[in-house]
Amino acid sequence: MNPDRAFLSRRLCIACAMTSLVTVAAQAQDAYPSKPIRIVIGYAPGGSVDMVGRVVGDILARQLNATVVVENVPGAAGVVGAQRVVSAKPDGYTLLAGSSNEMAGTKFVNAAQKYDPATDLTPVSLTAMAPNLWVAGAHVPVKTVDDFVKLAKAHPGKYSYGSPGIGSTPHFSGELIKKTAGVYLVHIPYKGSPAMTSDLGGGNLDFAILSPTAAAPLAQSGKIRILGATTATRIATLKEIPALAEHPALKGYALSGWFALAAPKGLPPEVLTKLQKAIQTGLADPAIRQKLEAAGTPPAKGNESLAQVMRTDMDKYAELVKFARISADN
Repeated sequence: MNPDRAFLSRRLCIACAMTSLVTVAAQAQDAYPSKPIRIVIGYAPGGSVDMVGRVVGDILARQLNATVVVENVPGAAGVVGAQRVVSAKPDGYTLLAGSSNEMAGTKFVNAAQKYDPATDLTPVSLTAMAPNLWVAGAHVPVKTVDDFVKLAKAHPGKYSYGSPGIGSTPHFSGELIKKTAGVYLVHIPYKGSPAMTSDLGGGNLDFAILSPTAAAPLAQSGKIRILGATTATRIATLKEIPALAEHPALKGYALSGWFALAAPKGLPPEVLTKLQKAIQTGLADPAIRQKLEAAGTPPAKGNESLAQVMRTDMDKYAELVKFARISADN
Protein backbone atom coordinates (compact mmCIF):
# COMPACT_ATOMS: atom_id res chain seq x y z
CA MET A 1 0.00 0.00 0.00
CA ASN A 2 1.12 3.53 -0.70
CA PRO A 3 2.74 4.91 2.50
CA ASP A 4 0.69 8.09 2.26
CA ARG A 5 -2.53 6.11 1.92
CA ALA A 6 -1.56 3.90 4.87
CA PHE A 7 -0.92 6.99 6.99
CA LEU A 8 -4.27 8.49 6.03
CA SER A 9 -6.00 5.19 6.74
CA ARG A 10 -4.55 5.07 10.25
CA ARG A 11 -5.57 8.70 10.86
CA LEU A 12 -9.10 7.91 9.73
CA CYS A 13 -9.29 4.90 12.06
CA ILE A 14 -8.10 6.98 15.01
CA ALA A 15 -10.61 9.73 14.17
CA CYS A 16 -13.44 7.20 13.93
CA ALA A 17 -12.46 5.66 17.24
CA MET A 18 -12.39 9.06 18.96
CA THR A 19 -15.76 9.95 17.46
CA SER A 20 -17.18 6.68 18.75
CA LEU A 21 -15.86 7.40 22.26
CA VAL A 22 -17.37 10.88 22.26
CA THR A 23 -20.68 9.46 21.03
CA VAL A 24 -20.69 6.79 23.74
CA ALA A 25 -19.87 9.37 26.40
CA ALA A 26 -22.67 11.64 25.19
CA GLN A 27 -25.11 8.75 25.15
CA ALA A 28 -24.07 7.79 28.67
CA GLN A 29 -24.78 11.35 29.85
CA ASP A 30 -28.11 11.43 28.03
CA ALA A 31 -29.03 8.10 29.61
CA TYR A 32 -28.85 9.45 33.18
CA PRO A 33 -29.96 7.81 35.32
CA SER A 34 -28.77 4.40 34.20
CA LYS A 35 -28.52 2.92 37.71
CA PRO A 36 -30.23 3.41 41.09
CA ILE A 37 -30.08 6.85 42.71
CA ARG A 38 -29.30 6.94 46.42
CA ILE A 39 -30.88 9.71 48.50
CA VAL A 40 -29.21 10.27 51.85
CA ILE A 41 -31.27 11.74 54.69
CA GLY A 42 -29.30 12.83 57.73
CA TYR A 43 -32.10 12.13 60.19
CA ALA A 44 -33.97 9.15 61.58
CA PRO A 45 -37.15 7.96 59.85
CA GLY A 46 -40.40 9.62 60.78
CA GLY A 47 -39.42 13.27 61.05
CA SER A 48 -40.19 16.14 58.69
CA VAL A 49 -36.85 15.94 56.83
CA ASP A 50 -37.42 12.23 56.27
CA MET A 51 -40.99 12.78 55.08
CA VAL A 52 -40.03 15.49 52.59
CA GLY A 53 -36.99 13.49 51.47
CA ARG A 54 -39.13 10.47 50.65
CA VAL A 55 -41.56 12.64 48.69
CA VAL A 56 -38.55 13.91 46.72
CA GLY A 57 -37.46 10.33 46.16
CA ASP A 58 -40.89 9.49 44.76
CA ILE A 59 -40.72 12.51 42.46
CA LEU A 60 -37.33 11.51 41.05
CA ALA A 61 -38.41 7.90 40.62
CA ARG A 62 -41.47 8.97 38.66
CA GLN A 63 -40.02 11.84 36.64
CA LEU A 64 -36.73 10.14 35.75
CA ASN A 65 -38.12 6.61 35.51
CA ALA A 66 -35.44 5.64 38.00
CA THR A 67 -34.93 3.33 40.93
CA VAL A 68 -34.44 5.48 44.02
CA VAL A 69 -33.11 4.14 47.31
CA VAL A 70 -33.51 6.21 50.48
CA GLU A 71 -30.85 5.84 53.16
CA ASN A 72 -31.24 7.34 56.64
CA VAL A 73 -27.89 8.33 58.14
CA PRO A 74 -28.79 10.21 61.35
CA GLY A 75 -26.33 12.11 63.50
CA ALA A 76 -25.20 15.61 64.54
CA ALA A 77 -28.32 17.41 63.26
CA GLY A 78 -27.90 16.10 59.73
CA VAL A 79 -24.14 16.66 59.48
CA VAL A 80 -23.19 12.96 59.34
CA GLY A 81 -25.44 12.32 56.36
CA ALA A 82 -24.36 15.51 54.59
CA GLN A 83 -20.69 14.58 55.02
CA ARG A 84 -21.34 11.25 53.34
CA VAL A 85 -22.79 13.04 50.32
CA VAL A 86 -19.98 15.61 50.22
CA SER A 87 -17.48 12.73 50.04
CA ALA A 88 -19.34 10.88 47.27
CA LYS A 89 -18.60 10.91 43.55
CA PRO A 90 -20.35 13.85 41.86
CA ASP A 91 -22.18 11.80 39.26
CA GLY A 92 -25.79 12.35 40.32
CA TYR A 93 -26.19 8.94 41.94
CA THR A 94 -25.70 10.13 45.53
CA LEU A 95 -27.89 13.04 46.61
CA LEU A 96 -28.71 14.78 49.89
CA ALA A 97 -32.31 15.41 50.93
CA GLY A 98 -31.46 17.88 53.64
CA SER A 99 -32.61 20.90 55.59
CA SER A 100 -31.51 24.39 56.51
CA ASN A 101 -29.70 22.96 59.54
CA GLU A 102 -26.89 21.02 57.87
CA MET A 103 -27.02 23.06 54.65
CA ALA A 104 -26.61 26.44 56.35
CA GLY A 105 -26.73 26.67 60.14
CA THR A 106 -24.56 23.94 61.65
CA LYS A 107 -21.43 25.31 59.96
CA PHE A 108 -21.34 28.00 62.64
CA VAL A 109 -21.99 25.88 65.72
CA ASN A 110 -20.47 22.45 65.07
CA ALA A 111 -16.68 22.40 65.38
CA ALA A 112 -16.63 18.81 64.10
CA GLN A 113 -18.22 19.75 60.76
CA LYS A 114 -15.52 19.51 58.11
CA TYR A 115 -17.49 20.64 55.06
CA ASP A 116 -18.67 24.07 53.96
CA PRO A 117 -22.17 23.91 52.42
CA ALA A 118 -21.43 26.93 50.22
CA THR A 119 -18.44 25.32 48.52
CA ASP A 120 -18.70 21.56 49.01
CA LEU A 121 -22.25 20.99 47.80
CA THR A 122 -23.99 21.57 44.49
CA PRO A 123 -27.35 23.21 45.28
CA VAL A 124 -30.03 21.46 43.21
CA SER A 125 -33.40 22.76 44.36
CA LEU A 126 -35.49 23.90 47.26
CA THR A 127 -38.17 21.29 47.82
CA ALA A 128 -40.34 22.54 50.68
CA MET A 129 -40.50 25.25 53.29
CA ALA A 130 -40.70 24.90 57.07
CA PRO A 131 -42.61 27.92 58.38
CA ASN A 132 -42.61 28.33 62.14
CA LEU A 133 -44.72 30.09 64.75
CA TRP A 134 -43.72 32.22 67.74
CA VAL A 135 -45.84 31.00 70.64
CA ALA A 136 -46.31 31.82 74.31
CA GLY A 137 -47.22 29.55 77.17
CA ALA A 138 -50.76 30.11 78.45
CA HIS A 139 -49.32 31.35 81.77
CA VAL A 140 -47.65 34.35 80.09
CA PRO A 141 -49.89 37.45 80.05
CA VAL A 142 -49.76 38.11 76.29
CA LYS A 143 -52.20 37.61 73.43
CA THR A 144 -50.55 39.50 70.58
CA VAL A 145 -47.11 40.32 69.19
CA ASP A 146 -47.55 43.84 70.55
CA ASP A 147 -48.20 42.43 74.03
CA PHE A 148 -45.05 40.34 73.76
CA VAL A 149 -42.83 43.24 72.67
CA LYS A 150 -44.10 45.49 75.48
CA LEU A 151 -43.75 42.76 78.11
CA ALA A 152 -40.25 41.73 77.03
CA LYS A 153 -39.03 45.34 76.94
CA ALA A 154 -40.51 46.05 80.35
CA HIS A 155 -38.89 42.97 81.94
CA PRO A 156 -35.52 42.24 80.28
CA GLY A 157 -34.20 38.81 81.22
CA LYS A 158 -37.32 37.76 83.13
CA TYR A 159 -38.75 35.56 80.40
CA SER A 160 -37.31 32.56 78.59
CA TYR A 161 -37.62 30.94 75.20
CA GLY A 162 -36.71 27.41 74.25
CA SER A 163 -35.26 25.73 71.20
CA PRO A 164 -34.62 22.07 70.30
CA GLY A 165 -30.88 22.72 70.42
CA ILE A 166 -28.07 25.22 69.95
CA GLY A 167 -27.69 26.14 66.30
CA SER A 168 -31.11 24.85 65.28
CA THR A 169 -33.30 27.02 63.06
CA PRO A 170 -35.64 27.82 66.01
CA HIS A 171 -32.62 28.91 68.04
CA PHE A 172 -31.45 31.29 65.32
CA SER A 173 -35.03 32.47 64.81
CA GLY A 174 -35.37 33.30 68.50
CA GLU A 175 -32.09 35.21 68.54
CA LEU A 176 -33.23 37.18 65.50
CA ILE A 177 -36.39 38.16 67.39
CA LYS A 178 -34.22 39.43 70.25
CA LYS A 179 -31.88 41.29 67.90
CA THR A 180 -34.61 42.85 65.75
CA ALA A 181 -36.97 43.87 68.55
CA GLY A 182 -34.22 44.86 70.97
CA VAL A 183 -35.43 42.61 73.76
CA TYR A 184 -33.63 40.23 76.07
CA LEU A 185 -34.95 36.72 76.64
CA VAL A 186 -33.06 33.84 78.24
CA HIS A 187 -32.42 31.04 75.74
CA ILE A 188 -32.95 27.51 77.06
CA PRO A 189 -31.69 24.80 74.67
CA TYR A 190 -33.28 21.36 74.85
CA LYS A 191 -32.17 18.04 73.45
CA GLY A 192 -35.01 17.90 70.97
CA SER A 193 -38.57 19.19 70.76
CA PRO A 194 -40.56 16.79 73.02
CA ALA A 195 -39.04 18.01 76.32
CA MET A 196 -39.33 21.62 75.17
CA THR A 197 -43.02 21.39 74.27
CA SER A 198 -43.70 19.55 77.53
CA ASP A 199 -42.18 22.38 79.56
CA LEU A 200 -43.96 24.97 77.44
CA GLY A 201 -47.34 23.34 77.94
CA GLY A 202 -46.65 22.80 81.63
CA GLY A 203 -45.81 26.44 82.35
CA ASN A 204 -42.06 25.92 82.86
CA LEU A 205 -41.06 27.71 79.65
CA ASP A 206 -42.40 31.06 78.50
CA PHE A 207 -41.92 31.22 74.72
CA ALA A 208 -40.84 28.96 71.88
CA ILE A 209 -40.83 28.57 68.12
CA LEU A 210 -42.87 25.60 66.91
CA SER A 211 -43.97 24.22 63.58
CA PRO A 212 -47.67 24.72 62.78
CA THR A 213 -48.35 20.99 63.18
CA ALA A 214 -46.65 20.92 66.61
CA ALA A 215 -48.39 24.09 67.75
CA ALA A 216 -51.92 23.18 66.68
CA PRO A 217 -52.82 20.60 69.40
CA LEU A 218 -51.26 22.71 72.16
CA ALA A 219 -53.19 25.78 71.02
CA GLN A 220 -56.43 23.82 70.75
CA SER A 221 -56.01 22.54 74.31
CA GLY A 222 -55.35 26.05 75.58
CA LYS A 223 -51.78 25.35 76.68
CA ILE A 224 -50.21 27.94 74.39
CA ARG A 225 -51.12 31.07 72.44
CA ILE A 226 -49.89 31.53 68.89
CA LEU A 227 -48.55 35.07 68.47
CA GLY A 228 -47.08 35.24 64.97
CA ALA A 229 -45.34 33.53 62.07
CA THR A 230 -41.60 33.74 61.49
CA THR A 231 -42.08 34.06 57.74
CA ALA A 232 -41.74 37.37 55.87
CA THR A 233 -45.46 37.33 55.09
CA ARG A 234 -48.42 35.39 56.44
CA ILE A 235 -48.45 31.63 55.88
CA ALA A 236 -50.82 30.87 53.01
CA THR A 237 -52.70 28.19 54.93
CA LEU A 238 -52.81 30.24 58.18
CA LYS A 239 -53.79 33.68 56.98
CA GLU A 240 -55.38 34.53 60.33
CA ILE A 241 -51.97 34.48 62.04
CA PRO A 242 -49.96 37.71 61.54
CA ALA A 243 -46.34 37.62 60.45
CA LEU A 244 -43.97 38.93 63.11
CA ALA A 245 -42.67 41.39 60.52
CA GLU A 246 -46.02 43.19 60.56
CA HIS A 247 -45.13 44.69 63.94
CA PRO A 248 -43.05 47.91 63.71
CA ALA A 249 -40.49 46.57 66.19
CA LEU A 250 -39.94 43.48 64.04
CA LYS A 251 -40.04 45.08 60.60
CA GLY A 252 -38.03 43.04 58.10
CA TYR A 253 -38.01 39.94 60.30
CA ALA A 254 -37.93 36.65 58.40
CA LEU A 255 -36.25 33.36 59.24
CA SER A 256 -37.76 29.96 58.69
CA GLY A 257 -36.46 26.51 57.94
CA TRP A 258 -36.49 24.83 54.55
CA PHE A 259 -35.83 21.52 52.85
CA ALA A 260 -33.71 21.01 49.75
CA LEU A 261 -31.97 18.60 47.42
CA ALA A 262 -28.21 18.86 46.95
CA ALA A 263 -25.37 16.90 45.38
CA PRO A 264 -21.60 16.73 45.82
CA LYS A 265 -19.50 19.54 44.40
CA GLY A 266 -18.78 19.13 40.68
CA LEU A 267 -22.11 17.70 39.53
CA PRO A 268 -22.22 17.74 35.69
CA PRO A 269 -24.44 20.58 34.40
CA GLU A 270 -26.58 18.26 32.28
CA VAL A 271 -27.34 16.08 35.31
CA LEU A 272 -28.13 19.16 37.41
CA THR A 273 -30.57 20.36 34.76
CA LYS A 274 -32.33 16.98 34.65
CA LEU A 275 -32.70 16.89 38.43
CA GLN A 276 -33.99 20.46 38.63
CA LYS A 277 -36.54 19.88 35.89
CA ALA A 278 -37.73 16.69 37.59
CA ILE A 279 -38.19 18.44 40.95
CA GLN A 280 -39.96 21.43 39.43
CA THR A 281 -42.35 19.19 37.48
CA GLY A 282 -43.01 16.99 40.51
CA LEU A 283 -43.73 19.90 42.85
CA ALA A 284 -46.33 21.19 40.39
CA ASP A 285 -48.38 18.01 40.88
CA PRO A 286 -51.50 18.93 42.93
CA ALA A 287 -51.42 15.62 44.83
CA ILE A 288 -47.83 16.20 45.94
CA ARG A 289 -48.52 19.82 46.86
CA GLN A 290 -51.51 18.74 48.96
CA LYS A 291 -49.45 16.09 50.76
CA LEU A 292 -46.70 18.55 51.66
CA GLU A 293 -49.12 21.28 52.74
CA ALA A 294 -51.04 18.83 54.93
CA ALA A 295 -47.77 18.02 56.71
CA GLY A 296 -47.09 21.69 57.41
CA THR A 297 -44.25 21.83 54.89
CA PRO A 298 -45.60 23.79 51.90
CA PRO A 299 -43.82 23.00 48.63
CA ALA A 300 -41.24 25.40 47.25
CA LYS A 301 -42.46 27.51 44.36
CA GLY A 302 -39.89 26.02 42.02
CA ASN A 303 -38.33 29.27 40.83
CA GLU A 304 -36.29 30.11 43.92
CA SER A 305 -32.50 29.90 43.81
CA LEU A 306 -31.33 27.45 46.47
CA ALA A 307 -27.82 28.89 46.27
CA GLN A 308 -29.18 32.37 47.00
CA VAL A 309 -31.33 31.13 49.89
CA MET A 310 -28.29 29.38 51.39
CA ARG A 311 -26.14 32.50 51.09
CA THR A 312 -28.81 34.75 52.59
CA ASP A 313 -29.44 32.50 55.57
CA MET A 314 -25.75 31.86 56.19
CA ASP A 315 -25.16 35.61 56.30
CA LYS A 316 -27.96 35.92 58.88
CA TYR A 317 -26.58 33.03 60.91
CA ALA A 318 -23.07 34.52 60.92
CA GLU A 319 -24.44 37.80 62.31
CA LEU A 320 -26.55 36.01 64.92
CA VAL A 321 -23.60 33.90 66.08
CA LYS A 322 -21.76 37.14 66.89
CA PHE A 323 -24.84 38.75 68.41
CA ALA A 324 -25.64 35.81 70.70
CA ARG A 325 -21.97 34.89 71.22
CA ILE A 326 -22.65 31.33 70.12
CA SER A 327 -19.53 29.17 70.07
CA ALA A 328 -18.89 26.21 67.81
CA ASP A 329 -17.55 24.44 70.88
CA ASN A 330 -20.88 24.64 72.73
